[in-house]
Amino acid sequence: MRPRIFITQPVAESAVARLRAVADVEMNPDTLHIATKDELLERIPQLDILFCLLHDKVNRDVIAAGKRLRAIASMKITPSDIDVAAATARRIPVTVIAPIVTEATADIHFALLLAVARRVVEGDRLVRAGIFPGAQSAHLLGAWVHGTTIGLIGGGGRIGRAVAKRAQGFSMRTIYWTPRRKPESEERAAGLEYVPYDRLLAESDFVSVHAPLNAETRHLVGERELRLMKPTAFLVNTARGPIVDEKALVRALKEKRIAGAGLDVYENEPKVEPDLLTMQNVVLTPHLGSAVKDLRESMANVVADNILAVLDGRQPPNCWNPEVYGATK
Repeated sequence: MRPRIFITQPVAESAVARLRAVADVEMNPDTLHIATKDELLERIPQLDILFCLLHDKVNRDVIAAGKRLRAIASMKITPSDIDVAAATARRIPVTVIAPIVTEATADIHFALLLAVARRVVEGDRLVRAGIFPGAQSAHLLGAWVHGTTIGLIGGGGRIGRAVAKRAQGFSMRTIYWTPRRKPESEERAAGLEYVPYDRLLAESDFVSVHAPLNAETRHLVGERELRLMKPTAFLVNTARGPIVDEKALVRALKEKRIAGAGLDVYENEPKVEPDLLTMQNVVLTPHLGSAVKDLRESMANVVADNILAVLDGRQPPNCWNPEVYGATK
């Protein structure tokens, strides 16, 4: 009997074709539908491999129902929302992808920064509504980007450094803070200036979030931090939603304690704080960091590599819990 694979949302056909050569593959065809827990529970007893995407929640109950499950293959860099401990207890490998989304995420980060500062989305809506205020109208006055200060929270990592490179093209002063400061040689190479966290918040025209999500960084940007920002400053987050206290952000925006925000990630994805949806000075995108066709094709094929290794009886190249094979990370 051929192994059975289920893919929770459409992915690149080149990856699907590779899998269909060795297995029976079913795929949810709806790009707008995230599989529910009940849907996963219904399907997983018949599956050998679950190919899941960023928003899929594969918890203990789902894993327990997968009596013949041989692998959980995720198209994420880290297996958040997958109960790795439960999978490991069943000796089920959990696979991920390599960190190949750096440049695409830095692109969307700068797109949000520019869009919220220069009121691009508001302008687009006006033109579509048949309203053209005039090329020198004061109706949509925005903020400078060139020559301003961008502050990278957790900015010593791959994406932070990629954003810093883009900032150089706008002659921006780039400051950063992280709990573990980088060597001065790395700072010079990346054009980064290290400052304490509170100073970064107080001096930045754009506060740029790049920290990983963990217990220490949850609500790293909250009520206190937002009060330290300039009233003319913008917050941009393409890292992880829960790093920002969304309710505190709404209060800061309503009270005009900051100028605006550009968000690609949210505290309770896929749900978004309702007040954010009504604010003109907020630009929102639905977690588009890696949404580049060629990149997504590469990502899907990395997942296919992992699955094919499992089906061939080999340890997959991107195994998060190699202890199921008696190996260590």
